[in-house]
Amino acid sequence: MSKVRAHISTSLDGYVAGPNQSEENPLGEGGEDLHEWVTALKAWREPHGMEGGEVNASSPIVEQEKDDVGAEIMGRGMFGPPGGGPWGDDPWPGWWGEDPPFHMPVFVLTHHEREPLTLSDTTFTFVTGGIESALAAAREAAGGKDVFIGGGAQVINEYLAAGLADEIELHVVPILLGGGERLFAGVGPDLKLEALRAVEAPGVAHLKYRVVK
Repeated sequence: MSKVRAHISTSLDGYVAGPNQSEENPLGEGGEDLHEWVTALKAWREPHGMEGGEVNASSPIVEQEKDDVGAEIMGRGMFGPPGGGPWGDDPWPGWWGEDPPFHMPVFVLTHHEREPLTLSDTTFTFVTGGIESALAAAREAAGGKDVFIGGGAQVINEYLAAGLADEIELHVVPILLGGGERLFAGVGPDLKLEALRAVEAPGVAHLKYRVVK
């Protein structure tokens, strides 16, 4: 059976975005620093149409993250804009421009109905029925491949707390944000994880776990 997988960058104090997120600063204060390790990689830059980049111990991690993934789920906070609310007459198109980097069906959890949005080869479907409804739709769209939970923290926490996630990989960056969106908030103590691998790389440690059920 297909897996439900997540990976996300986090600070040492457990935050995946900093405080005071805004349209001008979508990852909050200090949040961009969580991703310096990946944006420098050739494996990240090439799919985003950028030249150059490093090759190091993080490269195979990034290259394998979307292997056998057929659909993605994300929260309204990740799709944006900050603050949420009704979509309005000129609805937000996401952060990624006319050619989003997903290249697969994406299901956005939201409280506000909206017609699907297709940009290039990515179709965003807006789901108001909750995490189980989104997962059922994503599994069908994935056609037997894995489903990826893209974030943010609240969505990953909800899937973990509900026992619906199978694997999670943390990219732990040696910074302290002091506030923002916290991973694992409200999830424990019943969640049990089994370590699958640990990889040390420049500016980050990759920790992959299986959810014990």
